[in-house]
Amino acid sequence: MTDIETRVRRLEDRAELQDLAVRYFLASDFDDFDAIADAFAPEGTFSAGGFPGATGGSGIADMIRQARTAFGTTIHTPHYVLVEFVDDDHATGLVGAHLEIATGGTTVFGAVRYEDEYIRVDGRWRFASRNMRTVHVGPWDDVASSLTTELPVRWPGADAAPSDYPVNA
Repeated sequence: MTDIETRVRRLEDRAELQDLAVRYFLASDFDDFDAIADAFAPEGTFSAGGFPGATGGSGIADMIRQARTAFGTTIHTPHYVLVEFVDDDHATGLVGAHLEIATGGTTVFGAVRYEDEYIRVDGRWRFASRNMRTVHVGPWDDVASSLTTELPVRWPGADAAPSDYPVNA
């Protein structure tokens, strides 16, 4: 068994990582690009299906700023943050979330999972990498059947595509 200080530190780290995920979502919803940039380590990376990747906090914030030009209101709702510690300054995580996004004259709804790597930089946890993977997404009218099709990724104006996490149709 580990000592009490180590156990308390891991609980504090886990809480800080959960807060990091929520703060990132809030910054995305409210176009706080400085907070987005600050959430990433200097060499941090971001990637997502359908979007080009970027490196470094300012590069990632610029990429998200550009993507946001196609969106109106967004709502990112995290549901869970699963964290596994590699060592005292490195961890991996899986963040499950739902998205609601105004785009293409409609509202889309979707489920995603962020495959994260975290690193402690200057005493604070930041994203070393963040990879958004889509379970399903599409206009509200398509949500009723989105998990029963082989092509559940349905962005307005784009061809339907398979999920990053195939489902049983």
